[in-house]
Amino acid sequence: MANLQQSLSLNPSFVGAPATPQQALAGVSSAAVAAAQQAAKDRKLASAEQLVLELGNADLRENALLELSKKREIFQDLAPLLWNSFGTIAALLQEIVSIYPVLSPPTLTPAASNRVCNALALLQCVASHPDTRIHFLNAHIPLYLYPFLNTTSKTRPFEYLRLTSLGVIGALVKVDDTEVINFLLSTEIIPLCLRTMEMGSELSKTVATFIMQKILLDDVGLRYICATAERFFAVGRVLATMVASLAEQPSTRLLKHIIRCYLRLSDNPRACEALKSCLPEMLRDGTFIPCLRDDQTTRRWLQQLLLNVSSPGRISVMQGGLDHILTS
Repeated sequence: MANLQQSLSLNPSFVGAPATPQQALAGVSSAAVAAAQQAAKDRKLASAEQLVLELGNADLRENALLELSKKREIFQDLAPLLWNSFGTIAALLQEIVSIYPVLSPPTLTPAASNRVCNALALLQCVASHPDTRIHFLNAHIPLYLYPFLNTTSKTRPFEYLRLTSLGVIGALVKVDDTEVINFLLSTEIIPLCLRTMEMGSELSKTVATFIMQKILLDDVGLRYICATAERFFAVGRVLATMVASLAEQPSTRLLKHIIRCYLRLSDNPRACEALKSCLPEMLRDGTFIPCLRDDQTTRRWLQQLLLNVSSPGRISVMQGGLDHILTS
């Protein structure tokens, strides 16, 4: 009896008042919910593993690409699964290189574009994941995407291909990592982004300009672009062309990235001096104030940019004028 009393005293469920039926039911319900959630996770994992296996089968690959690309957000740790499973990355690269022949002359069909974009979406997943990003870079996989960024056709299949490829590069630069910037600068990413910024759709231009912005925000990237007049003026010319086109077809989202690029360039003394004479007049004269009326952050960026590139004698006068324009 003494042993029984001791065991009861050590069991917290027998301490104090007995559990009510509602409390007991709640405990059972919580356990049931946890079990159901775990079972759902197990089913998702099994489904993801099966689809990844099917990527290795040429007859099943198209459907597997579609299903994985649609469900990649709900499959936890899909990126390590893709990277570490035998032959999977090779299968994705096979999908990419298989359409190189239809890039020039441009004969890419919508079906072929959709299929390779599904493969690119999975590579974006790998590029985004902290456990696979560096492996992705070390394997130089972004270079396989550059032929898509070098196309000039404005048809929907090619535009979709460019945009999805830019999404992969955008996933790499979204995390501030100098190693990523160093890798990209060793490749042709800047002229390829500039090409898209000139001739892509609004969305492609926006993603390409975002990539340029992230490169500039890294100290290594800013030094690289401002190291020679040729590089600086190549970037400046494209930014100026975009500003002129936005005066006719405004896009607040794109304008925001353009202004941020200019502001970052003004952090470099030589570039800032050059911008005093080559900054587009439309950024100075209030043309875009209506676009930025509801975007306080970008208004501040523009204000700081204009102060940076103004001569010392004009700063106080300019400050008052800008305050009036930007707050009216």
